[in-house]
Amino acid sequence: MPSRYDRSVLEADLQAIHDKGVPGLLATAHTGREVLTAHCGVAIAHDSFFRMGSTGKTFTATVALQLVGEGRLSLDDTVEDWLPGVVRGNGNDGTKITVRRLLQQTSGLTEYIFDVPIWTAADFHEHRYDSYTAEDLVALAMRHEPNWIPEPEDQRWSYSNTNYTLTGMIIEKVTGNPRTQEVTDRILRPLALDHTFSPGDDPKLPDPHPTGYTEFPDSPEPVETTEWNLTPANAAGDLITTMPDLLRFWQALLGGELLKPAELTAMKQTVPAAEWDPVFPGARYGLGIAQFQSPRGPYWGHAGNTPGHTTHSGFTEDGRRGLILLTTLWAPNENALPIEKLINAAMDHLMCDAS
Repeated sequence: MPSRYDRSVLEADLQAIHDKGVPGLLATAHTGREVLTAHCGVAIAHDSFFRMGSTGKTFTATVALQLVGEGRLSLDDTVEDWLPGVVRGNGNDGTKITVRRLLQQTSGLTEYIFDVPIWTAADFHEHRYDSYTAEDLVALAMRHEPNWIPEPEDQRWSYSNTNYTLTGMIIEKVTGNPRTQEVTDRILRPLALDHTFSPGDDPKLPDPHPTGYTEFPDSPEPVETTEWNLTPANAAGDLITTMPDLLRFWQALLGGELLKPAELTAMKQTVPAAEWDPVFPGARYGLGIAQFQSPRGPYWGHAGNTPGHTTHSGFTEDGRRGLILLTTLWAPNENALPIEKLINAAMDHLMCDAS
């Protein structure tokens, strides 16, 4: 591990990932002393727009927890309380699933995203502009039996976008406003995150933006996938952002600017996320935030994937130091593992800065 983290360490980490076949990378690191930026491969501007993917879950969870702090929502409320009849059929039971279980990924609900046709090059090109509502997506999940019906002390964990799409629907029911408006009013506007937004069904990214690629099983070479209708991500990850905005968000969240102490504490109450052990041994999941392990100790953040973009964010407990790393390749296959391990190593290098 480096004894002092500097730009040369960051650049070496990006080069190692680039050498694994990732076309382009962009990173911002806050060392606690200074902000470092670096890129590798194809040119990417520091202020590029990109899709944050599942990092958007942290935004959704933050809004939900703000509502909890206001007494308008309880983590013990059930899905059935707010969305009667929505989680039902094929063994699914919304009376057994609380808001806490949605946010913590312990609901047992199946994942809808595998029913969205984006998993082959042929399907992606045919369906990349298709639009989905939250109700459409939850209906896809309800076609399947749940992985389990949670019991009171059940801590079984399985990552599912369905949980967060339902959370977004609950936010709308509680507030009477679109979920994206609540995100804007409660997070984006107060923090002046002027370059973060939900694009709706517009498949284009603003300029400047990097070209994104995806490795599909039916294509021998990575396929350009920059344009994509982001509505299948919904409240689970439909936000576009920039590096400066995302850095500001994480430091505000962990620094206590967005949540009261009780709700920030609740967000950090974790369960084991065993599905992630191959890449992040010992990872745990809270309410829309993950705890990862480094040789120096745990850190907090979230990863995100969309066709063409992957992101990973990791920050110290107080948010003062952290790293955001963007790649322009999504590899939903066996090639992802060595890339993800190098991203994890890059996080460790910053977290283990001895200076």
